[in-house]
Amino acid sequence: MRRALEKVKAGDWPKEKSSGSITLAFDDRFRRRIKLTTDQGEDLLLDLEHAERLDEGDGLKLETGGFVEVHAAEEDVLEIACADARALARVAWHLGNRHLATEITGNALRIRPDHVIEDMALGLGAKVKHIRAPFRPEGGAYAQTATGHSHAHNRDRGHDHEH
Repeated sequence: MRRALEKVKAGDWPKEKSSGSITLAFDDRFRRRIKLTTDQGEDLLLDLEHAERLDEGDGLKLETGGFVEVHAAEEDVLEIACADARALARVAWHLGNRHLATEITGNALRIRPDHVIEDMALGLGAKVKHIRAPFRPEGGAYAQTATGHSHAHNRDRGHDHEH
């Protein structure tokens, strides 16, 4: 079984040294150590020093040389669009207030399916479509991980809390 020991960001590894690819859903793109199967059907042990977010186009450096390219799998998502930027910003504020993983595309927001949040967005005047697409949410300004939540506030400003 091949072993991947390091993540190299998209654009920072030589694509000509690719020896395959792996397509993973969002939940599977934040790992440290797990047995995976490449798109070519080969077993791969992801064995990183610490858990890292794997993004579209990243390379997994193999112990024996070469790389496996990471792809984001299509999955069920809600795509939320609005009539104008102000309305979209308002919906984005409500999603952020609920600490929801959110992907920002050009003119829309994408979230995981959630009927309660879908109803909220519709109530705010948004249009919601159920689609299948890769889900690549923002990590956040202070995010340490794609799935965690971290704040780096200045205590002198009166905002100090943990989640």
